Amino acid sequence: MARFLLLQLRPETEASDDEYQAFLDKGGLTETQVHRIRLDRETLPDGLDIQTYAGVMVGGGPGCVSDAPDAKSPIEARIEAACLSLMPEITEQDIPFMGCCYGIGILGHHLGADVSKARFSEPVSAVTCIKTQDGTEDPLLSDLPEQFDAFVGHKEALQHLPDDTVQLLSSERCPMQMIRHGQNVYATQFHPEADAAGFETRINIYKDRGYFEPGETQSLIEMCRAADVRWPEKILQAFVQRYK
Repeated sequence: MARFLLLQLRPETEASDDEYQAFLDKGGLTETQVHRIRLDRETLPDGLDIQTYAGVMVGGGPGCVSDAPDAKSPIEARIEAACLSLMPEITEQDIPFMGCCYGIGILGHHLGADVSKARFSEPVSAVTCIKTQDGTEDPLLSDLPEQFDAFVGHKEALQHLPDDTVQLLSSERCPMQMIRHGQNVYATQFHPEADAAGFETRINIYKDRGYFEPGETQSLIEMCRAADVRWPEKILQAFVQRYK
């Protein structure tokens, strides 16, 4: 089986390691089946041939593609540029891709959509995602119920659907919860890899990054522990099973 390429955008080691383990656990993958690149520490290898991989996965991170260039740290700018450099080939060749949270911003920005903080941001929470008609027909969602809860927390969002892209899942506050470009390029606004323990880790790490008031930390952790988010990981599993 060809390996999956996992690009990670989190500069915080605890968050990055926890996310990596979550992709392994929720995707049903072993370390030998994943080529992990921490873009905060590594550059993309010279001569990287993404067509030799089973698929490309992009995790989340604290950056926003809609931030002004002078508001991005050098690491954030380098991470974003590295991801965007792969998107022309991914979309033109319809290479299997799964972008999670930050990844939907990367995909949308590449496709020329408006990604901004104007509307559709969501606080750290478990939101109800609802299938669209296209979603009911998509193979990654075929085993999921018509609606289910997933963890979110984002400042920016797609403001409209990019060209040649279908909407698969929506929520009350954010219409583009999951999209597909072509047949194989997917992105989610929610975190399909996240469970309560993982989101608790991120809440503690990012409590001073403007997602919520620090005084809300404990109540958000209790929300995570009470949430039923059993279904989103099945999207990641279906992606792996389809393309491995």
